[in-house]
Amino acid sequence: MIFLPKNNFYKKVIVMLLFCCGKTIAQDVDQNRIISDKLKWSERMALSIIKRYPEAWKIDKHEVPKWDYKIGMILTAYQKLYGKTNDPKYYDYVKGYADVFIDETGVIKKFDPKNHSLDNINAGKILFDLYVKTKQEKYLTAIKILRSNFDDYPRTQSGGFWHKKIYPNQMWLDGLYMGEPFYARYTAEFEGGEKLNDVAHQFELLHKHTFDRKTDLYFHAWDESKQMAWANKETGTAPHIWLRALGWYGMALVDALDYFPKDHPKRNELIGYLNELAAAIAKYQHKSGLWYQIPNLQNQKGNYLESSGSSMLVYFLAKGVHNGYLPAKFEKVANKGFNGLIKKVITADENGEIHMVQVCGSAGLGGNPYRDGSFEYYMNEKIVTDNSHGLGAFLLAAIELDK
Repeated sequence: MIFLPKNNFYKKVIVMLLFCCGKTIAQDVDQNRIISDKLKWSERMALSIIKRYPEAWKIDKHEVPKWDYKIGMILTAYQKLYGKTNDPKYYDYVKGYADVFIDETGVIKKFDPKNHSLDNINAGKILFDLYVKTKQEKYLTAIKILRSNFDDYPRTQSGGFWHKKIYPNQMWLDGLYMGEPFYARYTAEFEGGEKLNDVAHQFELLHKHTFDRKTDLYFHAWDESKQMAWANKETGTAPHIWLRALGWYGMALVDALDYFPKDHPKRNELIGYLNELAAAIAKYQHKSGLWYQIPNLQNQKGNYLESSGSSMLVYFLAKGVHNGYLPAKFEKVANKGFNGLIKKVITADENGEIHMVQVCGSAGLGGNPYRDGSFEYYMNEKIVTDNSHGLGAFLLAAIELDK
């Protein structure tokens, strides 16, 4: 029993101290508690991430806050999880990240509109639902700032968004996920869908220029100028097909399609691309359920089963079936993939915290030091544990399959 003094000032001070201490103790207990293996995989992973990183901006061991596309993907999954569970800690985790960056006027800290990069758009997807729930104008202002970035965004002569300002004339499959679902949602909700043709055009360009008829898969990127050392001098394509790029492409399609009305003339075209990709990747699925870092060169020495791209493929297949874009048979492919993830790349420690191994840390083209897109390059990129590319994609897959 606690006896409070009669003096109101001291009474308030003691109550405040008790509240603060109680909150700290609660947090400490939460940090030390064992995560139950009876929970669904989505919550086990979500709680594991929160346990390691109580503040979302610290994911991937960031020492200072960064407006980050990978964290954006993870928090998109937390919003989906909140929608399923109504557990406020998932909502608070997302809002906490947004509020680190967005001030009361809606300005996004550490975001420079002139530094055009599709990567900078992706985290903005979390702002739509935050605005719907809170009605705080700062979120809407931030959304509009990101939308306006497309107005003067550099494009190829054929109308495709450069992946980044620092990569002139280049379109990467990665960029479709970073920009198009946000662009599609904004134009659907605030512009009457007037830019959906532009959204579809980005997919059309990469389908036209990166689709490989020998494998039915897609090369990682395309340089319209054909000037980059990595680019094929006849086609402008990157030298290889990269698993995670296929994952970005599939996720971009299935997420952007959420905002295409059934009567939109481009909708069936995009669904066709999705079916084409699903049929192709099913052929390259390893018996374990996973896919290789370079999926069409399974037997080449050094190639390995990669977990982030595999998770992305599971997500887009499952969502594609659930939304009626893909035939039901692809759910079997998704389930086989998810079971492979659980058996091969997901581990649990003594506290029930789960981890993901065999994640390609990062991969790209050009830059400094120069990335030549060779097979050796993709094999020599670091293979890491608990990288956010993998964690976010696994969360999305686990939520979609409700395992």
